[in-house]
Parts: sequence; C-alpha cells; structure tokens
Amino acid sequence: MASNVNPTVRRRRLGQELRRLREERGMTAEEVADRLLVSQSKISRLENGRRSISQRDVRDLCNVYAVEDRRIVESLMQMAKESRQQGWWHAFGDIPYSVYIGLETEAASLRIYEPQIVPGLLQTQTYAEAVIAGALPEASASEVEKRVQVRMRRQQRVSAPSPLRLWAVLDESALRRRVGGRQTMIEQLEHLCELSRLPHVTVQVMPFAMGAHPGVNGQYAILEFPDTADSTVVYLEGVTSDLYLEKAQDVQSYSVMYEHLRAQALSADDSRGFIQDVTKEYARETV
Repeated sequence: MASNVNPTVRRRRLGQELRRLREERGMTAEEVADRLLVSQSKISRLENGRRSISQRDVRDLCNVYAVEDRRIVESLMQMAKESRQQGWWHAFGDIPYSVYIGLETEAASLRIYEPQIVPGLLQTQTYAEAVIAGALPEASASEVEKRVQVRMRRQQRVSAPSPLRLWAVLDESALRRRVGGRQTMIEQLEHLCELSRLPHVTVQVMPFAMGAHPGVNGQYAILEFPDTADSTVVYLEGVTSDLYLEKAQDVQSYSVMYEHLRAQALSADDSRGFIQDVTKEYARETV
C-alpha cells in the first residue's frame, strides 16, 4: 500500500460515492438491503465509512445500482481494496478509537474544546501515562504503555513538515486538575506554553471567571480535511462508543458554538500568560 493511502479516509470516500449512487437510483437503504438479503444497518455502516467494505460488496452494490461504466466500478473496487489495508495504528493492535486516529492522521485542521485535561496531541509522555492510567483503572501496564505509544505517535502530526493546524480551547480545569503530581504538571504546562508559540498551534484558556459558556456540555473536536470531497467531521468521545457527526446542520451548529468559545476565552497571548501563572503556582508549592 502506498504510504499516502489512509484506509479510514478511503472508506469514507467510498461510502459517500455509494450513497450518491443509491440516491441517484432513488432507492432507500432498506430497499437495497432487501435486494442483497443483508441488514439495513450494514448498508448504513458501509455508507458512513464505519465498516470495512469488500470488493464483492462494491460489485454487488454496483449491480443493484445498474452502474454500466466499468471505469467507475473498477475505481470503486480499487478504493475498497485500499480501504482494507492497515494504517500505522494497526501495528499497535486493537485500538478502540482507531476510526478517529485515521481521521486525525488525514486532517488538515483540528479544532478542539477540552474541559478536563490537556488534549492528547499536546501532552507530555509522563502526563499521558498518568491520564491513561487514571482513566482506565483496570487496564494492565502493557495496555497503558501501548496507548501512550499511540498517543506519542499521533503527536507527529504537530511537528510534521506539513503540520496539522491545531486550535485548542481549554477550560481552566484542565490546568488545575493535578495529573501525575506537581512536577508532572509543571513540565506539562511548560510544554503547553512552548507548543502554543508554534505558528500552527493556538491555545486559549476559558477561565472559571467566565462562568457558563457554550462548552459546558463537554468535550468535542471538529476535523477538516484538505480534500473538499471529504466532509468536515464533529467527533464526540464516549466511554464505550464514539459519535461522528457529518450532517451539514450538525457541523454548522458545533462550528458556531466553537466560534463563541474562541470569542469568550482569553486571547492566545493572555492564555499563555495565564498558563505561566498557574505553572508558577505549582512551582511555589512546598515539596
């Protein structure tokens, strides 16, 4: 597989094309499922890119949609083949949020609001170890280490030659929640300040004094992609499952909410000063 082939993105593009073909035929997902003797949920999962799709699936669907142009069929079957390849994250075994990693790997920009902890792409290794171990109290040491390695690998997007454009709004709680101890927090906040000076990274803080704001309902991320064929995705992380929103109305609602967050949070420069002040508070504590 070519190094620039992202299986997650291939599945999304393929699903979008299959949905377009179905809609052009004026068929519902239920009608297609009945024709192929499969469940309607399978058709939906194939179209939203959440399920691996085989070349046989593509062939059968093209037959149902009466696609006569062999070039189109062959192109879709090639996309199906590429979508079943493995991304770099598969080398680490079963990762519950592998779909998100695939999207993040391909994204051109990421806007994230985080109310509880420093975002994964901005974490130090020591902080990441403490966060993951605390969030997964029943996980083995090897499982924690695997997740830390994946997180560190994901951070290459921030330092790549064509880096991810990252905009993070953090609640003050993320700075004051003591993760891993005093020294871990000092190192983490210093690292956060350093990264915030990069031209493609913006960090803003939402102080407690702001009171209620549009982010009180919890964490979310908005991913945008370099190819206009790939729709923007809103990602909501859950305990046992995640939610991906792609409908234009949903994306618009979260985008507007994020603009309000950015407007109400401290400016980038004031946020850096705020983070430095909190770091000094940790440093002044009696060891």
